[in-house]
Amino acid sequence: MHLIECNVRRYISIYVDYLRYERNYSAHTVDSYTNDLQQFASFLDEMAATGGEPFTVGRIDSDIVRRWILELMKKSLSAASVNRKLSSLQSFFKYLIIKGIIEKHPFRSVNGPKKSKPLPYFIKEKDIVGVLDTDDFGTDFEGTRDRLIIETLYETGVRRSELAGIKDRDIDIEGMMLKVTGKRNKQRLIPFAERLKEMFIYYIDVREKEVAGEHPCFFVRKDGRALTPAIIYYVVKKNLSRIPTLSKRSPHVLRHTFATSMLNDGAEISAVRDLLGHDSLASTSVYTHVTFEELKKIYNAHPRAKI
Repeated sequence: MHLIECNVRRYISIYVDYLRYERNYSAHTVDSYTNDLQQFASFLDEMAATGGEPFTVGRIDSDIVRRWILELMKKSLSAASVNRKLSSLQSFFKYLIIKGIIEKHPFRSVNGPKKSKPLPYFIKEKDIVGVLDTDDFGTDFEGTRDRLIIETLYETGVRRSELAGIKDRDIDIEGMMLKVTGKRNKQRLIPFAERLKEMFIYYIDVREKEVAGEHPCFFVRKDGRALTPAIIYYVVKKNLSRIPTLSKRSPHVLRHTFATSMLNDGAEISAVRDLLGHDSLASTSVYTHVTFEELKKIYNAHPRAKI
């Protein structure tokens, strides 16, 4: 019998031996390849049962592989799992080409499902207010500075690297505008409200009294040196730890919270894009999914939603 007419499972067995004995793959890796390929073979058996003709490697094409992907997705497999199985199948067919069993790859152009990006994690308003409107920060220089760091990140949505780079000249106190330098040295202006203005003024007053010398940046340490992004991260994580239900406590969570709050309160998505410094609406649009998910949760609490 010509090689191309042999059963698919036979070639799977040969390929698995190749991985185990020639490539010296680990037992775990070999088992993963074996399970993926045997699942594909079982799918072919099911198709053959309805079509009446057994499948061989020579009959497999892109349409068959796409149907297999759809079947996997119907079983609620994650995109990552489906793509891993597709990768196993791709490797199997590359082996068949190298061995001269088939002449060309039958489904090189087939793409697996796109991995869904996790929704941005944000803090509920009552929780962040509970952190900011307390006396836990203290009234000394570091307490005043740390509270302002959290407040600035929350009210402006700047990145921690942008916050670390703010100079005194970047803050227009009377005009209530903050200039930040973002990625690729792109600058943008962010307005702020009266509350933040008063906090800026108070911080400057405390800093001038307690920190001697020139200040290279707006936010500094007690010895006058500029804060690093790592210190800002520590300050945020330490203070957000006061929210026990919060699983993520990074400065970026405050940026997500700023964007989500703006959209929930009716801000135009294009305006939020400009405030965040995004190059396109695609980066900002993910926050609309967050607001939509919140709306769904609210509706699902309605008695009629449970009928």
